[in-house]
Amino acid sequence: MKIGIFASGAGTNLPAIFREKFETAEFVVLISDREKCGAIEIAKKFKIETKFIPAKNLSRENWDAAAIEILKQKKVDLIFLVGFMRILSEKFCREFENKILNVHPSLLPAFAGGTDLKVHAAVLNCGCKVSGATLHFVNSEIDGGEIFAQKACEISENETAESLKKKVQKLEQKMLIDAVRFFEEKFSAGKS
Repeated sequence: MKIGIFASGAGTNLPAIFREKFETAEFVVLISDREKCGAIEIAKKFKIETKFIPAKNLSRENWDAAAIEILKQKKVDLIFLVGFMRILSEKFCREFENKILNVHPSLLPAFAGGTDLKVHAAVLNCGCKVSGATLHFVNSEIDGGEIFAQKACEISENETAESLKKKVQKLEQKMLIDAVRFFEEKFSAGKS
């Protein structure tokens, strides 16, 4: 099973999943819309091919078309969006229907549409006692695809957005690893 990763940021969750030993899953490419980001550097350290597609002067559709071309060349079976900050076109979502999973730093549908520390700050500002992470399928509705998995954590009395982010990232990493194992098994069963 060949996996592609889309990332725009630091790639904090990537070492945990790249270090994991999977039976048949292979990370074949990391695609980014940012030339200089931590995710690219991490992928290179793990000897995973990286591709930079500049977003400047490209429409969403043209950017997505370039990404589709790379994914098809690499024969990618599954795509994970890990800290990816672009919205994918409807055409892209249709092309890879039920093959794109996004990790989101809240218990969706709560705090949909937000990113990173802004989500954690919003959770704390609302006085929530619990937060967590969601792994969901991607469709044309932002953070609106079917939920694949969720994990929750308690919010401590003196929690900050930064400390909550660290807790939630551990949940995200566990969900990503579990998802790879789930699809690895499903993919292997389908091939036999």
